[in-house]
Amino acid sequence: MAASHEVVIVGGGLVGASLAIALDRIGVDTALVEATPAGALPPVFDQRNLSFAEASVNALTALGVMQKLRAPTGPIRRIHVSRMRELGRVILDAAAYGRETFGQVVVARDFGEALEARLLECWRLSRYRPARFAGFVAASGSRGRVMRIEDDAGSRLIAARLVVAADGTRSGVRADLGIAARESSYDQILFVARVRTGRPPDGIAYERFGNDGPTALLPRGDRHFGVVHAVAAHEADAVAMLGESGFLQRLQMVFGWRAGRFLACGPRSAYPAIRLVSERTTAPGAVLVGNAAQTLHPIGAQGFNLGLRDALTLAELIEGEGIDAIDDGLLQRYAQRRSEDRARTLAFSDGLARLTANDAPFASAVRALGLFAADRMPALQASLVGGAMGFRGDVPALCRSGDVR
Repeated sequence: MAASHEVVIVGGGLVGASLAIALDRIGVDTALVEATPAGALPPVFDQRNLSFAEASVNALTALGVMQKLRAPTGPIRRIHVSRMRELGRVILDAAAYGRETFGQVVVARDFGEALEARLLECWRLSRYRPARFAGFVAASGSRGRVMRIEDDAGSRLIAARLVVAADGTRSGVRADLGIAARESSYDQILFVARVRTGRPPDGIAYERFGNDGPTALLPRGDRHFGVVHAVAAHEADAVAMLGESGFLQRLQMVFGWRAGRFLACGPRSAYPAIRLVSERTTAPGAVLVGNAAQTLHPIGAQGFNLGLRDALTLAELIEGEGIDAIDDGLLQRYAQRRSEDRARTLAFSDGLARLTANDAPFASAVRALGLFAADRMPALQASLVGGAMGFRGDVPALCRSGDVR
């Protein structure tokens, strides 16, 4: 006989774990299917740096996650945007918009530990780990979905009113549902590390564009910067072979002296930059969230923030309409509520990634005009700030912290 839950989330990463906490908060019987065994964190919780928009900070505080962080976060008070060998730059200051910060920088491992501490407090949550999704099975007369999972004890069935795919870019749930996805490559490899510079972070996040992609410096809470450095895919092996001094010299050449001299670098990780967009985000008895629904270029730090808004919108609808209301109508309303934010964020991320890495003469003129306008037009700046802070489209109430605009 199959175990039964109201909601089953497949994937215990950033978005899946956050959704589990949000559903437990409203008393929903939830199960989390996780590939990682108890006592270990999923691989995504490594030393990469997460930039949480203010909307995400508000929501994660309301969910009791930010309070579990043991390491200090890095506030983003200003954003400095420029491009190599081109005129123009944009500086956004949170104080000009009546805010202390645009958001916070959190190390992924620290966030994973905070999520785990909060998950241990959830009283309506069942965890299947280590386990993997092995496909859906037909079940006559069943309202919802029945899935098969495999774990150390073998194979078992789980029934759910709703199955949530939070299992990442290569989502097995999405594939088994028959939902197609469009994928494209940016031909970039992203090198991620912690670096120390001669000028410690002072709440400034830098985004420096180049022909091979962006280089971002994010102010961490440990007086270091988190760097995300994009290189052309065909140069990635050579960059990976560089020693510490060679890598620092490369960063200095790309970034300049805005943060002083690059002095030291921790271990580096490398990830391909891709874009994947599912053709739809719902199916009968199932919904896709986070990277399973859309995987973005990290430029502008939009990916996790978008996925968290997916999860919180779903939880908000379930809370407002009740667990018995989970049907195709609720999922249609979910898709409608997410459509504007999803479309605008996907367009912004992809357009920025492609325009800023384009070395054609016309692109240089467009960029220069855009930077000039963004630096001098308050209305355009306000639009950029709203998106950067996560207030785009129909935002879940937890994101607003009482500030509904």
